[in-house]
Amino acid sequence: MPKLLNYTRLPLEDAVYANRLAYSMHLALQDENGSWTALNHNSGVLFVKATENKDGSLNPKSIKNPWLFSMKEGGYGVFAVRTLANGETDTEDLGAAVFWTTVDLVRYEERGLVKLADGPLQEVRCVANNDTYQLFWKQSDGSWHQAKFASISELRLNDFKTKLSGVALEENACICAPSGVDDEKSGVNVQGACPRNVIEIPEELGKYLKQKLMPARHVGVMMPEEIRIKSDTVSAFLSEFHLEGADELEKAKAILDDVTIDATYSDETQVPKHVIWDEDCLRRVRIDQPGSYPLKGKLTQPHFAFPICTDRADPCVCRWNGKYYYIATNDADGNHTLFMRCADSLEGIRDAQEHLILDSTTYDGIGGLLWAPEFHEIDGRLYLFHACTPGPFFCEESHVMALKEGGDPLKKEDWSRPRRVVRADGSDICEAGKEITLDMTEFEWQGELYAIWSQRQFLPKDLGAWLYVAKLNREKPWMLASEAVVLSKPEYGWANNHTFVDEGPFALIRGDKLYVTFSSAAVDSTYVVGLLRIEAGKDLLDVKNWRKNNYPLFTSRSYEGEYGTGHNAYVIDEDGITWNTYHARPGVDGPRSTGIRRVHFDVDGEPMLDVTEELDLQEEFAQVETVLVVE
Repeated sequence: MPKLLNYTRLPLEDAVYANRLAYSMHLALQDENGSWTALNHNSGVLFVKATENKDGSLNPKSIKNPWLFSMKEGGYGVFAVRTLANGETDTEDLGAAVFWTTVDLVRYEERGLVKLADGPLQEVRCVANNDTYQLFWKQSDGSWHQAKFASISELRLNDFKTKLSGVALEENACICAPSGVDDEKSGVNVQGACPRNVIEIPEELGKYLKQKLMPARHVGVMMPEEIRIKSDTVSAFLSEFHLEGADELEKAKAILDDVTIDATYSDETQVPKHVIWDEDCLRRVRIDQPGSYPLKGKLTQPHFAFPICTDRADPCVCRWNGKYYYIATNDADGNHTLFMRCADSLEGIRDAQEHLILDSTTYDGIGGLLWAPEFHEIDGRLYLFHACTPGPFFCEESHVMALKEGGDPLKKEDWSRPRRVVRADGSDICEAGKEITLDMTEFEWQGELYAIWSQRQFLPKDLGAWLYVAKLNREKPWMLASEAVVLSKPEYGWANNHTFVDEGPFALIRGDKLYVTFSSAAVDSTYVVGLLRIEAGKDLLDVKNWRKNNYPLFTSRSYEGEYGTGHNAYVIDEDGITWNTYHARPGVDGPRSTGIRRVHFDVDGEPMLDVTEELDLQEEFAQVETVLVVE
């Protein structure tokens, strides 16, 4: 059975891997040679929630000495000592250990706190025997204590008045733990690891952890033995595109242009790829004559060297009337202009001409800080959502511009004056000067329009940026159609690192699942992307129906040399492939710049954003051979 290591990490420089990231539970799998492979880019997979004050403000927390164990009821449990954000002793709920359960070691439910002592705890361990659990904890004076219970349901979670009944152990008593843990610690070859314990897990679970917590890599192709086409279909195609008089090479290229071959990946998924066919083979093809023609080729994909645009943050691309339009926050001039690009392909965006759409002098009352523009199509009409302010930062609010009927998106005069987004009754969403709104996104789900945005109260107290959701008026998309509901707060260490921020939401629909990615932490090298999800049939305005990933989906560790990955959006190309547009910094202190990568959908159909181009298409598996059969 595979062995799984649970550990925390030593913090690195604050801009690289801060305390709030290092003080979380990490996982590594042992290979057949005894070496350990860190999962999730050697980043945490389990973070503890912040506590909340009456005014809505958060108290950030971290953990130390997490302990992972198999539960008799099935699944796994984790105990840990909760600390303040940077690892100091947490005097709130002193003497209590935090407890989680998980079925798959990917998704965790924070169950609550178990009161064990009156003073600080140093560590907690738990072992399941045939009929009982043994819980051990070490107090600040170095003494060990033990308690036994028959089932997890006996734990008095969040009962801070009653301690779990336990007994003190004699000095130097043997503290039970899974066998081999002490031996394993000395051989851990994972950077910065502070090992805690090792458990054995089933083969299938080990396989699943690799699929979910390691980026998928290209491992082969599903190559058909032959590609069959009918001569009457060929004739109709050539006639439709006026290719009857073309040479044989041009005909063959045209007829095979849309043929794709499925590349296979380490997570047992497949993705269609286009092929560059060998021209010598194509010249031998007689596309309008029955026969068999050998083909050789090479899988291909669009290439996007990072960055495609420098000093452009919060990027968004849409496909509109057969063309690709790109827009982003302009950091080069302090966010005073919005420029748009247009190209026939995603790859063409890099070199496309820029067209000014809006600046801080076009309209009275629309000043600088032109932030996070997004394209959205509603009932066949194109809109541009963005944030701006009359002048002061504390008056930044979400606005909407509409493209006139038949208008050209690249023409400034074809866009309406920005309208501030308001409540259903026409009143302001929040009080200017005290709160701001920004990063509003729009999407349709089960016949209703919704908006999600980031809102931050600064006065009388800075509460950090929270995500809100509400229905949106279809006829007037600058008006909400329901009361707003708080969807997410920056409760985890990766979301309140350097500042308390949840922002930059964007929706991605896959079948009966709605995914919303959002960005968190300071807009520096520690910026990350989190994930929310909900299933069809559930009320979006009931926050209990949403599930949030406990760890970020996209970080500075996802691509080497790209820091502060965040504020992403999605575009689906003509082949149905989903692309992630995002900004990152080429270096810790580099300018925010635009990147584009393919979105991989993992074994559960969930978005995976850390598949690099090198992993996405590997040379050794790119060569293909088949036979074209013309019938």
